[in-house]
Amino acid sequence: MDNVTFASYEVQERSFIAFIKRELHHGAVQAGFPETKVGAIDIVVSELTSNQVKHAGSGELLYRFTKENNVPVLEILALDNGPGIRDITHSMKDGVSTTKTLGQGLGAMERLSDIFQLYSIPSWGTVSYCRIAAKPESPANVSDGLQFKVLNVSKPGETVSGDGCHIMMNRREARILLGDGLGHGPEAHAAANSAIEAFKRNRDADPVEVLRTIHHQVKKTRGLVGTVVIADHGEKKWKICGIGNISTRLYDGLIPRNYISYNGIIGLNIPTTLKSHEVDMGKHQCIIMTSDGLRTRWELSQFPSILRYDPLVLAAAIYKDNARKNDDMSILICRT
Repeated sequence: MDNVTFASYEVQERSFIAFIKRELHHGAVQAGFPETKVGAIDIVVSELTSNQVKHAGSGELLYRFTKENNVPVLEILALDNGPGIRDITHSMKDGVSTTKTLGQGLGAMERLSDIFQLYSIPSWGTVSYCRIAAKPESPANVSDGLQFKVLNVSKPGETVSGDGCHIMMNRREARILLGDGLGHGPEAHAAANSAIEAFKRNRDADPVEVLRTIHHQVKKTRGLVGTVVIADHGEKKWKICGIGNISTRLYDGLIPRNYISYNGIIGLNIPTTLKSHEVDMGKHQCIIMTSDGLRTRWELSQFPSILRYDPLVLAAAIYKDNARKNDDMSILICRT
């Protein structure tokens, strides 16, 4: 699941709605969703996109089909730079409308989704998150109290992403790799995938040794930059090491600590001397990793109360304000 990219559609006017709805309808059928769920997806997509046009004038819709525990899952993020919603609780009530409609759209989306979350700031815009599974599912991407989410979007015009992520979890530890193949397109995608395959086979306890192994395994590719994080539950430590321009921040509440990666390119040239950062693991911490397709001049304090939401909502908020759109874009969030 963690390396499945989100497709992106620009919702610029009402004529786009039917096309996007048809695309997701066909995707849901092919993914194996039952007829009733496909109908629910049709309604949710129609409401999300029409809200973007009505209230914000335009927006962006991100979605991906995945399988978790062999259950087909659809995740949708709707982003806009509109006026925002001042009172979300009030707006969720049936019959509440600011555009003289029936006012049942938000309530309907909540009822039809397994997860529906709405994050909004007046004058900033809105992020809507819908998760719909083909049948009831058990929680995924959780390891001993850690919760993981990844938002990976290809450079506009590319069919694959040159960014790649993989997460491995067990009772003893969680192991995270975020890599960015040089450039973009199929060759960058191949470099990231090669790094992931090497990462899957490695069991070293030190991120430095993991990176060295990956370096030797990807020499036939164009190379990549990447960061490895190991959450050691036994030692209650974060172990972090990176090469190249993956941005990594660890937040204690709203207080950030930035981790500087070493200069180099994995697969081409890496420093002789590498050392992992070790940090105590505690409650209410959040690691945020981004590839260089995202600007880095943002702060968690820009998004009031967002840690109460699913980590994917935070990833979408960062993406909304900071996506460069000239490269592949990835945001990985791990929260205790």
